[in-house]
Formats: sequence, C-alpha cells, structure tokens
Amino acid sequence: MHNLNNKIALITGASSPKDIGSAICRRLASQGMDIFFTYWKAEKVGWKESLIKEMEEFGVRCDGLEVDLSNANAADCILDSATSSLGFPSILVNNAAHSASDGFRNLDANTLDNHYAVNMRSTFLLCVEFARRYEKLHKDSGRIINLTSGQDIGGMPGELAYVATKGAISAFTKTLAVEVAPLGITVNAINPGPTDSTWMTDEIREHLLPKFLMGRIGLPEDAARLVGFLASDDSTWITGQVIHSEGGYFRS
Repeated sequence: MHNLNNKIALITGASSPKDIGSAICRRLASQGMDIFFTYWKAEKVGWKESLIKEMEEFGVRCDGLEVDLSNANAADCILDSATSSLGFPSILVNNAAHSASDGFRNLDANTLDNHYAVNMRSTFLLCVEFARRYEKLHKDSGRIINLTSGQDIGGMPGELAYVATKGAISAFTKTLAVEVAPLGITVNAINPGPTDSTWMTDEIREHLLPKFLMGRIGLPEDAARLVGFLASDDSTWITGQVIHSEGGYFRS
C-alpha cells in the first residue's frame, strides 16, 4: 500500500481508546498521515491531549476538536478548525454515530430527530462541504469514507431510528460518488459488522461469538485496516461501494 505521507485525514467520532474512530486515527497515522479528529463526551479526562500525544509518536501532526454533531453548523466548524490547524484534509472519514434503543413501541419524533441530526445531517453536510471546498482548491485525489452498519442485509430489532438513519448513508454514498467522481473524489462506505468497541457487554459477546464463523468477534482494528486501504492510492478505482467487512458474521 502506498504511504500516505503529507496527507491530512479528518476523522469524526474518536472519543475513547477502544472505539473505531481512535483505531482509524492510529491506522492512518501509522501510514504517515496527519490526523484531525473530533470527539464528544470523551471517556476520560484529558482525552484530546492523550490521543494527540499518541498520534505524534507516529511522527505526524495531530489536533482534535470537541464538537456536538447535532449542531446544524457542525460541518463548517469542523472543516474550518481542521484547515486552520493542519491544512485542508484530503480524506474525510465519517465515523461518528448516535444510537439509542427504541423499537416500535417506543419510537417517537424526538428519538428520530436525535438520530437524524447526527447520523444523517452531520454526515451529509460534512460530505458536501468537503467536496465543495475540495473543488475550489483544485485538488486531484480526495477520499470520503462513511461508516454504516449492515442494516440493509439483516434486521436490527429495537433500533428502528438507528437503522433508518444509517441506511440513508448507503444510498447517499452511492449517489454522491457519481456526482463527485469528475472531481477525483471517491466515496465509499464500510459496514464493519458488530464490533467489540465501547458498547459490548460480556452477555452480548457470548451471544454474538457463535455467529462469527471465523471464530472471533470483529475488532476496531479490522475496520481501521479497511479505511487505511480506501484512503490509499491503491483504492483509486473503487467508488460508490458499500463494503461489508464482517468476518463471516452469520445472521440466523
């Protein structure tokens, strides 16, 4: 894989040492990319400084921003901050997500709005604003990578608002890829399957493990490796795809 030196990556949703966003930061930094990350309600005090220090040990520049993605102006704020700190990014990874259990008995307008604001609006506005600014700068090799959840290949009971809003990302990815291809921007989505990050309990692990035919539950590093590939020059000919990277996860 070609080295990503001198490129800048913007990653949303890196709020814990164990989450997918932080794993993506580590992977791209290990490939020589400068990192700008966003986080919200970090798991520990001093999280921003801790992750910056970890990234700098790879020999790259790094900065972060605490931001509430439910704010309608979040996209402009994030891109302005990233550009001011490190320069305009050539790679955008929309990893942040909001999830709160519902089900048909509990789903209401407020639950839908909360999911929409983060999972759809913030993702979509970051994508299009990234592309608009990219076009003005006349760059020639951009990447947009969106994280989704496999909701289109199996049901997720009790997560109606989540699957509806994450499912929209798949459709958005495919059409945006067509629109921005002439600009040299590829747009893809990744479904990492159930991943042992910050949400799994021992009970959930025990339930899911038999469904992973490769003998283990997915890790944040699995998703991060695929992001590393899609961010590289080796993925230039791949766009408009939703890649299901689930390690043989079997839905029964």
